[in-house]
Amino acid sequence: MTEPDSGRAPQPRAGRALYAISVAAQLASTGQQNIRLYETRGLLTPARTSGGTRQYSDADIAVLLHIGELLEQGLNLAGIAKVLELEAANARLLRALKRARSLPER
Repeated sequence: MTEPDSGRAPQPRAGRALYAISVAAQLASTGQQNIRLYETRGLLTPARTSGGTRQYSDADIAVLLHIGELLEQGLNLAGIAKVLELEAANARLLRALKRARSLPER
């Protein structure tokens, strides 16, 4: 059975906010207060409903799991913020390099 056309392109599952904070906490094996702290520190930014309720995507859960791994390795939240920032910058540079390599030579 197909879903009716809503006029919007379907979002990839990783980007669709699906989970309430309680479910996100269970999936990431952490506490809700920890998740709120990570948001306050800028480590992740969940989607919000029109009423302000946080909603987490699979990508957000992956970030929470990564934060947990980095905490287990002994990093503090400031160090984790720097790691996430550098990983994001590296991903941007790799995408730019891939685009540059796909351009025809002049």
